Amino acid sequence: MNRVTRTLALAAVAAGAAATAAKAEADVSINIGAEPICPYGYYDSAPYTCAPYGYYGPEWFSGGVFIGVGPWFHGPEHFHGHVDNHFDVHRGYRGPLPNRGDHPDPVRHFDHIDHFNGNEMRDGLGHVGGRR
Repeated sequence: MNRVTRTLALAAVAAGAAATAAKAEADVSINIGAEPICPYGYYDSAPYTCAPYGYYGPEWFSGGVFIGVGPWFHGPEHFHGHVDNHFDVHRGYRGPLPNRGDHPDPVRHFDHIDHFNGNEMRDGLGHVGGRR
């Protein structure tokens, strides 16, 4: 292969690689999907599994509906609410967890959680914002 042919071949390979890289960037998309349907809310970090009753304080619910966390947060700007991190699987909780689509226990009223023991403040986006 002579020098000119080799240079043209390398240029063609480089152009092909650049075109492939540009196409790969254009194909990247982020899809967060539908908000999880969990009876007592879901954890504020991926994979957004359902949190147990008692993890979130009453300020996380409006009319019995969870205001959301992470990409589906529907609370007011600068919101911080209490959680009981003893029920956090990232901190060692191994108790029962509800499944997506489960219905809440009708005896429990979200806006009036009795004996809630919040020990941490969260902003709904995975950030700890103070302690109680």
